[in-house]
Amino acid sequence: MAFRGWKWLLLVGRQNTFARAWRSRRGGPSLRWKRCCHWSAGKSLDPEVRAFLEENTEVTSSGHLTPEIRLRLLTPRCRFWREKSDLWPYGDPFWAIYWPGGQALSRYILDNPCVVKGRSVLDLGSGCGATAIAAVMSGASQVLANDIDPIAGTAMILNCELNHLNPFPITIKNIINSEAGNWDLIVLGDMFYDEQLADGLHHWLRKCIRIQQTEVLIGDPGRHQFLSHSIRSQLHKVIEYSLPEYTRQENNGLTSSIVWSYQPSNSLENC
Repeated sequence: MAFRGWKWLLLVGRQNTFARAWRSRRGGPSLRWKRCCHWSAGKSLDPEVRAFLEENTEVTSSGHLTPEIRLRLLTPRCRFWREKSDLWPYGDPFWAIYWPGGQALSRYILDNPCVVKGRSVLDLGSGCGATAIAAVMSGASQVLANDIDPIAGTAMILNCELNHLNPFPITIKNIINSEAGNWDLIVLGDMFYDEQLADGLHHWLRKCIRIQQTEVLIGDPGRHQFLSHSIRSQLHKVIEYSLPEYTRQENNGLTSSIVWSYQPSNSLENC
């Protein structure tokens, strides 16, 4: 099955491999940033992995909500867009798609830098790292990107290089269900595609808000699994973006993506 095929399966809710991986990697005790990071500025990358990703992804900034950010992604011009997914030597490259929820979050942060300026930010389920990159560009004091796929960590460093940024810290631990970290803001996009994962997120985010007074922003284009979850009643719609035509075509006809605030705050509305 080509990557276009597994992407479609994920969008209609029939691909749960990644969700199971999140659920199976239980978060351990709370770790401070420097202890939990697997990558940081100056750390060298596996040259074979770097070469493979550079050969089999395309650098692009078009067709998305954030033309300011250049990313290495799987596109229709890439070899593995057409070839069978089992020929890809690593885990499913969900990081290689710039999903609509992440696009909305990144666009919002770039347009409203006061949301992150001088603040510590956790980008949960970071994928390609676009939202973390947007936070750095907008003046966040600290950024931690989190994704359980180690190849995503490599891709994020390559994407930092493309945008002339020093790599931010990255952790590949599953921190959901860990102790609440001391972040000013948590951002997450396109994470509510599996009911059990959504339940875990709901519980953990609520704990972060209660214990650390963390603010939470969620990006989602309105998938059924998100709109039907109980968290929906506790969200405040911040802004809705019309998706570019390319993103619409590659996301089963979705036309817009929304940024939601889990904990409504006037400070988010007057930047």
